[in-house]
Amino acid sequence: MRVLSGIQPTGNLHLGNYLGAIKQWVAMQDTMAAGDECLFFLADLHALSQPVVPAELNAHTTEMAATLLACGIDPQRSILFNQARVPAHSALHWILGGTARMGWLSRMTQWKDKAGKKGETQSVALFTYPVLQAADILLYQATHVPVGDDQKQHLELVRDIAIKFNTDYGDTFALPEPLISKAAPRIMSLRDASAKMSKSDPSDASRINLVDSDELIVSKFRKAKSDADGLPGEVAGLAERPEAKNLVTIYAALEGSTPDAVLAQFAGQGFGAFKPALADLAVATLSPIRERLTGLLADRTAVSAVLADGAARAAVLAAPTLAKAQAAVGLQV
Repeated sequence: MRVLSGIQPTGNLHLGNYLGAIKQWVAMQDTMAAGDECLFFLADLHALSQPVVPAELNAHTTEMAATLLACGIDPQRSILFNQARVPAHSALHWILGGTARMGWLSRMTQWKDKAGKKGETQSVALFTYPVLQAADILLYQATHVPVGDDQKQHLELVRDIAIKFNTDYGDTFALPEPLISKAAPRIMSLRDASAKMSKSDPSDASRINLVDSDELIVSKFRKAKSDADGLPGEVAGLAERPEAKNLVTIYAALEGSTPDAVLAQFAGQGFGAFKPALADLAVATLSPIRERLTGLLADRTAVSAVLADGAARAAVLAAPTLAKAQAAVGLQV
Protein backbone atom coordinates (compact mmCIF):
# COMPACT_ATOMS: atom_id res chain seq x y z
CA MET A 1 0.00 0.00 0.00
CA ARG A 2 1.38 3.36 -1.04
CA VAL A 3 -0.69 6.42 -0.06
CA LEU A 4 -0.03 9.81 -1.64
CA SER A 5 -1.59 13.18 -0.95
CA GLY A 6 -0.68 16.80 -1.59
CA ILE A 7 -1.61 20.26 -0.38
CA GLN A 8 -0.96 23.68 -1.89
CA PRO A 9 1.39 25.89 0.15
CA THR A 10 -1.05 28.74 0.64
CA GLY A 11 -0.05 29.58 4.20
CA ASN A 12 -1.99 29.94 7.44
CA LEU A 13 -3.81 26.64 7.79
CA HIS A 14 -6.96 26.51 9.88
CA LEU A 15 -8.90 24.03 12.00
CA GLY A 16 -10.82 22.74 8.98
CA ASN A 17 -7.56 21.81 7.21
CA TYR A 18 -6.31 20.07 10.33
CA LEU A 19 -9.44 18.07 11.15
CA GLY A 20 -10.46 17.38 7.57
CA ALA A 21 -7.09 16.33 6.15
CA ILE A 22 -3.91 16.61 8.19
CA LYS A 23 -5.18 14.72 11.24
CA GLN A 24 -6.23 11.93 8.88
CA TRP A 25 -2.76 11.90 7.30
CA VAL A 26 -1.13 11.54 10.68
CA ALA A 27 -3.50 8.69 11.55
CA MET A 28 -2.68 6.91 8.28
CA GLN A 29 1.04 7.36 8.87
CA ASP A 30 0.73 5.96 12.38
CA THR A 31 -1.23 2.88 11.30
CA MET A 32 0.78 1.89 8.23
CA ALA A 33 1.94 -1.72 8.20
CA ALA A 34 5.56 -2.66 7.61
CA GLY A 35 6.41 -2.14 3.96
CA ASP A 36 3.61 0.35 3.34
CA GLU A 37 4.44 3.97 2.54
CA CYS A 38 2.96 7.46 2.90
CA LEU A 39 4.07 10.31 0.65
CA PHE A 40 2.92 13.85 1.42
CA PHE A 41 3.93 16.71 -0.84
CA LEU A 42 3.57 20.46 -1.07
CA ALA A 43 2.07 21.32 -4.44
CA ASP A 44 4.19 24.36 -5.18
CA LEU A 45 4.03 23.73 -8.94
CA HIS A 46 0.24 23.72 -8.79
CA ALA A 47 0.38 27.13 -7.09
CA LEU A 48 1.72 28.57 -10.35
CA SER A 49 -1.70 28.12 -11.96
CA GLN A 50 -2.57 31.44 -10.31
CA PRO A 51 -0.47 34.64 -10.09
CA VAL A 52 2.09 34.33 -7.32
CA VAL A 53 4.40 36.59 -5.38
CA PRO A 54 7.68 34.60 -5.57
CA ALA A 55 8.90 35.47 -2.08
CA GLU A 56 5.51 34.55 -0.61
CA LEU A 57 5.36 31.19 -2.40
CA ASN A 58 8.85 30.38 -1.16
CA ALA A 59 7.99 31.35 2.42
CA HIS A 60 4.62 29.60 2.37
CA THR A 61 6.22 26.35 1.22
CA THR A 62 8.52 26.33 4.24
CA GLU A 63 5.69 27.38 6.56
CA MET A 64 3.39 24.65 5.24
CA ALA A 65 6.08 22.03 5.73
CA ALA A 66 6.64 23.27 9.27
CA THR A 67 2.91 23.10 9.94
CA LEU A 68 2.68 19.48 8.75
CA LEU A 69 5.64 18.57 10.95
CA ALA A 70 4.10 20.37 13.92
CA CYS A 71 0.82 18.50 13.41
CA GLY A 72 2.57 15.14 13.57
CA ILE A 73 3.88 14.18 10.13
CA ASP A 74 7.10 12.30 10.90
CA PRO A 75 9.75 12.51 8.14
CA GLN A 76 11.26 9.28 9.45
CA ARG A 77 8.00 7.41 8.84
CA SER A 78 6.65 9.32 5.85
CA ILE A 79 8.17 11.07 2.85
CA LEU A 80 7.56 14.81 2.97
CA PHE A 81 8.72 16.96 0.04
CA ASN A 82 7.74 19.71 -2.37
CA GLN A 83 7.06 19.04 -6.06
CA ALA A 84 9.62 21.45 -7.48
CA ARG A 85 12.48 19.46 -5.95
CA VAL A 86 11.47 16.38 -8.00
CA PRO A 87 11.70 17.28 -11.72
CA ALA A 88 10.08 13.96 -12.68
CA HIS A 89 6.69 15.53 -11.85
CA SER A 90 7.07 18.06 -14.66
CA ALA A 91 8.54 15.50 -17.06
CA LEU A 92 5.67 13.05 -16.62
CA HIS A 93 3.17 15.91 -16.76
CA TRP A 94 4.30 16.69 -20.31
CA ILE A 95 4.13 13.04 -21.38
CA LEU A 96 0.61 12.66 -20.00
CA GLY A 97 -0.38 15.85 -21.78
CA GLY A 98 -0.29 13.79 -24.97
CA THR A 99 -2.80 11.34 -23.50
CA ALA A 100 -5.28 13.63 -21.71
CA ARG A 101 -8.04 15.11 -23.85
CA MET A 102 -9.30 18.68 -24.02
CA GLY A 103 -12.87 17.51 -23.51
CA TRP A 104 -11.95 15.75 -20.27
CA LEU A 105 -10.33 18.88 -18.86
CA SER A 106 -13.06 21.27 -20.02
CA ARG A 107 -15.63 19.24 -18.07
CA MET A 108 -13.74 19.52 -14.78
CA THR A 109 -15.98 21.22 -12.22
CA GLN A 110 -13.18 23.23 -10.65
CA TRP A 111 -12.17 24.65 -14.05
CA LYS A 112 -15.75 25.74 -14.67
CA ASP A 113 -16.01 27.28 -11.21
CA LYS A 114 -12.68 29.12 -11.28
CA ALA A 115 -12.66 30.22 -14.91
CA GLY A 116 -16.36 30.98 -15.26
CA LYS A 117 -16.98 32.99 -18.42
CA LYS A 118 -13.41 34.30 -18.41
CA GLY A 119 -11.70 31.10 -19.47
CA GLU A 120 -9.74 32.77 -22.25
CA THR A 121 -8.07 35.07 -19.75
CA GLN A 122 -6.98 32.27 -17.42
CA SER A 123 -3.58 30.63 -17.43
CA VAL A 124 -2.97 27.43 -19.38
CA ALA A 125 -1.79 25.94 -16.09
CA LEU A 126 -5.22 26.41 -14.50
CA PHE A 127 -6.74 24.38 -17.33
CA THR A 128 -4.11 21.64 -17.40
CA TYR A 129 -3.22 21.29 -13.73
CA PRO A 130 -5.38 18.13 -13.41
CA VAL A 131 -2.85 16.50 -15.75
CA LEU A 132 -0.04 17.50 -13.39
CA GLN A 133 -2.16 16.08 -10.59
CA ALA A 134 -2.34 12.82 -12.52
CA ALA A 135 1.44 12.86 -12.91
CA ASP A 136 1.84 13.46 -9.16
CA ILE A 137 -0.10 10.30 -8.40
CA LEU A 138 0.89 7.96 -11.24
CA LEU A 139 4.59 8.80 -10.90
CA TYR A 140 4.73 6.91 -7.61
CA GLN A 141 2.39 4.08 -8.57
CA ALA A 142 0.22 5.18 -5.67
CA THR A 143 -2.32 2.56 -4.66
CA HIS A 144 -4.54 4.90 -2.64
CA VAL A 145 -5.26 8.64 -2.62
CA PRO A 146 -7.18 10.33 0.21
CA VAL A 147 -10.02 12.31 -1.39
CA GLY A 148 -12.97 14.37 -0.26
CA ASP A 149 -16.30 14.63 -2.04
CA ASP A 150 -15.06 17.61 -4.05
CA GLN A 151 -11.98 15.72 -5.30
CA LYS A 152 -13.51 12.49 -6.59
CA GLN A 153 -13.76 13.86 -10.14
CA HIS A 154 -10.02 14.56 -10.18
CA LEU A 155 -9.16 11.00 -9.20
CA GLU A 156 -11.56 9.69 -11.85
CA LEU A 157 -9.63 11.75 -14.41
CA VAL A 158 -6.34 10.31 -13.13
CA ARG A 159 -7.70 6.81 -13.68
CA ASP A 160 -9.00 7.73 -17.16
CA ILE A 161 -5.58 9.05 -18.16
CA ALA A 162 -3.84 5.95 -16.79
CA ILE A 163 -6.24 3.59 -18.55
CA LYS A 164 -5.83 5.33 -21.91
CA PHE A 165 -2.03 5.45 -21.58
CA ASN A 166 -1.90 1.76 -20.63
CA THR A 167 -4.18 0.91 -23.56
CA ASP A 168 -2.16 2.95 -26.05
CA TYR A 169 1.37 2.12 -24.92
CA GLY A 170 1.23 -0.94 -22.71
CA ASP A 171 0.82 -1.54 -18.99
CA THR A 172 2.69 1.31 -17.29
CA PHE A 173 0.64 2.77 -14.45
CA ALA A 174 -1.23 1.29 -11.49
CA LEU A 175 -4.81 2.51 -11.09
CA PRO A 176 -5.13 4.35 -7.76
CA GLU A 177 -8.12 3.80 -5.51
CA PRO A 178 -9.84 6.54 -3.49
CA LEU A 179 -9.27 6.47 0.25
CA ILE A 180 -12.29 8.03 1.89
CA SER A 181 -12.08 8.31 5.64
CA LYS A 182 -15.45 8.21 7.36
CA ALA A 183 -13.78 9.96 10.27
CA ALA A 184 -12.88 13.02 8.17
CA PRO A 185 -15.43 15.71 9.07
CA ARG A 186 -16.57 18.61 6.93
CA ILE A 187 -15.84 21.69 9.04
CA MET A 188 -17.93 24.74 8.28
CA SER A 189 -17.51 28.47 8.91
CA LEU A 190 -18.11 29.68 12.47
CA ARG A 191 -20.12 32.57 11.03
CA ASP A 192 -22.07 30.79 8.28
CA ALA A 193 -22.52 27.02 8.52
CA SER A 194 -23.62 26.82 4.88
CA ALA A 195 -20.01 27.51 3.79
CA LYS A 196 -16.85 25.54 4.48
CA MET A 197 -14.28 27.00 6.84
CA SER A 198 -11.84 28.75 4.51
CA LYS A 199 -8.79 30.96 4.68
CA SER A 200 -10.21 32.95 1.76
CA ASP A 201 -13.16 34.12 3.86
CA PRO A 202 -12.65 37.85 4.51
CA SER A 203 -13.81 37.40 8.12
CA ASP A 204 -11.06 36.04 10.34
CA ALA A 205 -13.79 35.24 12.89
CA SER A 206 -15.10 32.57 10.53
CA ARG A 207 -12.18 30.23 11.23
CA ILE A 208 -9.77 29.02 13.87
CA ASN A 209 -6.23 29.46 12.54
CA LEU A 210 -3.62 27.02 13.77
CA VAL A 211 -1.49 30.00 14.83
CA ASP A 212 -4.27 31.69 16.85
CA SER A 213 -3.50 32.40 20.50
CA ASP A 214 -5.40 30.57 23.23
CA GLU A 215 -7.30 33.76 24.03
CA LEU A 216 -8.30 34.27 20.39
CA ILE A 217 -9.51 30.69 20.06
CA VAL A 218 -11.71 31.14 23.14
CA SER A 219 -13.05 34.44 21.80
CA LYS A 220 -13.88 33.04 18.37
CA PHE A 221 -15.80 30.09 19.77
CA ARG A 222 -17.64 32.34 22.21
CA LYS A 223 -18.79 34.50 19.30
CA ALA A 224 -19.46 31.59 16.92
CA LYS A 225 -22.95 31.57 15.48
CA SER A 226 -25.30 29.19 17.27
CA ASP A 227 -28.93 29.26 18.41
CA ALA A 228 -30.95 29.62 21.59
CA ASP A 229 -32.06 26.00 21.97
CA GLY A 230 -30.42 23.40 24.16
CA LEU A 231 -28.52 20.50 22.65
CA PRO A 232 -30.58 17.40 21.81
CA GLY A 233 -29.70 13.88 22.87
CA GLU A 234 -29.05 12.58 19.35
CA VAL A 235 -27.77 13.83 15.98
CA ALA A 236 -31.19 13.67 14.33
CA GLY A 237 -32.18 16.62 16.50
CA LEU A 238 -29.60 18.80 14.73
CA ALA A 239 -31.02 18.26 11.24
CA GLU A 240 -32.38 21.80 10.95
CA ARG A 241 -29.67 23.44 13.09
CA PRO A 242 -26.54 23.75 10.89
CA GLU A 243 -24.54 25.99 13.24
CA ALA A 244 -25.20 23.74 16.22
CA LYS A 245 -24.33 20.68 14.14
CA ASN A 246 -21.06 22.28 13.06
CA LEU A 247 -19.95 23.03 16.62
CA VAL A 248 -20.83 19.51 17.75
CA THR A 249 -18.95 18.08 14.75
CA ILE A 250 -15.86 20.10 15.67
CA TYR A 251 -16.00 18.91 19.28
CA ALA A 252 -16.31 15.26 18.20
CA ALA A 253 -13.44 15.57 15.72
CA LEU A 254 -11.16 17.20 18.29
CA GLU A 255 -12.02 14.60 20.90
CA GLY A 256 -11.81 11.66 18.52
CA SER A 257 -15.36 10.60 19.38
CA THR A 258 -18.70 10.84 17.57
CA PRO A 259 -21.40 13.54 17.49
CA ASP A 260 -23.76 11.12 19.24
CA ALA A 261 -21.28 10.64 22.08
CA VAL A 262 -20.86 14.41 22.42
CA LEU A 263 -24.62 14.94 22.55
CA ALA A 264 -25.00 12.20 25.13
CA GLN A 265 -22.61 14.20 27.30
CA PHE A 266 -24.18 17.63 26.75
CA ALA A 267 -27.85 16.79 26.11
CA GLY A 268 -30.14 19.51 27.43
CA GLN A 269 -27.35 22.01 27.96
CA GLY A 270 -27.19 25.32 26.13
CA PHE A 271 -24.30 26.88 24.27
CA GLY A 272 -23.41 28.95 27.31
CA ALA A 273 -22.00 25.71 28.73
CA PHE A 274 -21.02 23.97 25.50
CA LYS A 275 -18.94 26.72 23.88
CA PRO A 276 -16.48 27.09 26.79
CA ALA A 277 -16.00 23.32 26.87
CA LEU A 278 -15.39 23.32 23.11
CA ALA A 279 -12.93 26.20 23.41
CA ASP A 280 -11.00 24.42 26.18
CA LEU A 281 -10.76 21.27 24.08
CA ALA A 282 -9.57 23.24 21.04
CA VAL A 283 -6.93 25.06 23.08
CA ALA A 284 -5.68 21.78 24.55
CA THR A 285 -5.32 20.33 21.04
CA LEU A 286 -3.97 23.32 19.13
CA SER A 287 -1.71 24.96 21.70
CA PRO A 288 0.99 22.25 21.48
CA ILE A 289 0.83 22.41 17.67
CA ARG A 290 1.29 26.17 17.74
CA GLU A 291 4.26 25.86 20.09
CA ARG A 292 5.94 23.23 17.91
CA LEU A 293 5.26 25.33 14.81
CA THR A 294 6.84 28.39 16.41
CA GLY A 295 9.96 26.39 17.21
CA LEU A 296 10.20 24.95 13.69
CA LEU A 297 9.83 28.35 12.04
CA ALA A 298 12.70 29.64 14.15
CA ASP A 299 14.97 27.36 12.10
CA ARG A 300 13.70 27.43 8.52
CA THR A 301 16.95 25.98 7.22
CA ALA A 302 16.26 22.78 9.14
CA VAL A 303 12.75 22.59 7.69
CA SER A 304 14.16 23.05 4.19
CA ALA A 305 16.60 20.22 4.89
CA VAL A 306 13.67 17.93 5.71
CA LEU A 307 12.09 18.77 2.33
CA ALA A 308 15.39 18.16 0.53
CA ASP A 309 15.79 14.75 2.17
CA GLY A 310 12.20 13.84 1.35
CA ALA A 311 12.68 14.92 -2.27
CA ALA A 312 15.75 12.73 -2.62
CA ARG A 313 13.79 9.73 -1.35
CA ALA A 314 10.82 10.57 -3.57
CA ALA A 315 13.06 10.92 -6.64
CA VAL A 316 14.34 7.38 -6.14
CA LEU A 317 10.77 6.06 -6.12
CA ALA A 318 9.78 8.17 -9.14
CA ALA A 319 12.70 7.33 -11.44
CA PRO A 320 11.63 3.83 -12.57
CA THR A 321 8.10 4.95 -13.48
CA LEU A 322 9.31 7.97 -15.44
CA ALA A 323 11.83 5.84 -17.32
CA LYS A 324 9.13 3.28 -18.12
CA ALA A 325 6.75 5.98 -19.40
CA GLN A 326 9.51 7.58 -21.48
CA ALA A 327 10.39 4.24 -23.04
CA ALA A 328 6.72 3.45 -23.66
CA VAL A 329 6.26 6.53 -25.87
CA GLY A 330 9.60 6.09 -27.65
CA LEU A 331 11.68 8.76 -25.93
CA GLN A 332 15.42 8.13 -25.73
CA VAL A 333 16.89 9.59 -22.57
